[in-house]
Amino acid sequence: MTSQPPNLPADTVALSDGGRMPLLGFGTWQIRGEQVHRSVSAALEAGYRHLDTATVYGNEREVGRALADSGVAREQVFITTKCPPDQADRALDTLQESLEMLGTDHLDLWLIHWPGEGSVNVDLWRRFVEACDRGLARAIGVSNFDLTLLDEVTNATGARPSVNQIEWSPLLFDGSTLAAHRDRDIVLEGYSALRGGTLEHPAIVDIAERVGRTPAQVIIRWHLQHGVVVIPKSVNVDRIRSNADVGDFTLSDADMAVLDGLGPKATG
Repeated sequence: MTSQPPNLPADTVALSDGGRMPLLGFGTWQIRGEQVHRSVSAALEAGYRHLDTATVYGNEREVGRALADSGVAREQVFITTKCPPDQADRALDTLQESLEMLGTDHLDLWLIHWPGEGSVNVDLWRRFVEACDRGLARAIGVSNFDLTLLDEVTNATGARPSVNQIEWSPLLFDGSTLAAHRDRDIVLEGYSALRGGTLEHPAIVDIAERVGRTPAQVIIRWHLQHGVVVIPKSVNVDRIRSNADVGDFTLSDADMAVLDGLGPKATG
């Protein structure tokens, strides 16, 4: 018996390259082996059309196989992978290996996974710009960069990262950080939204109980209403579906303010 499909949000955000990125994605960090194929397959069946992986996750081949087996057309799925800074000298080779494992001729988004030392960030970013110019990546960005590093690579190359993927949740909310990204026309993408005590926080649990949703659904909905990309991950099929079932409710302004107020620097 097939259960009712989740009510997925259709929300997307414009990238500086002119493309659009689904605000809800499926993360694959720490999922390995056959479990990746099962989880990504379940996500695609549930309707997710945004997959996030990375070279260091060691699961790109399984992600690609799940997509190929799903019957979902490649052009319907937004694919992100990430390059570690220690691959700066062979960045384009690393990208070609990722493309081969993912079974595609281009990425929708390629990220520097974390900052390197010295000139590595600018050197690697130049390779990213080259990959974009060659059509191997439609958009390029970074992960775990602070504002100084974002400005450094932008000023050195004239090419602005489209996305910065950082750890983000109501407990980490900082209105000035979100505003600074928007001022730079850089999309903020959050990871580990459902970690760090968020699912058990009394204020989040209270809102969830009041609106008849799970704490995870409330947190994901909070991201969407802020226009922040969120990539929850799970290996549990029911939770994968539940995390996507957020397209048919809205948090009130009062509830959003409560959630924003949980951050250490909530300023708006």
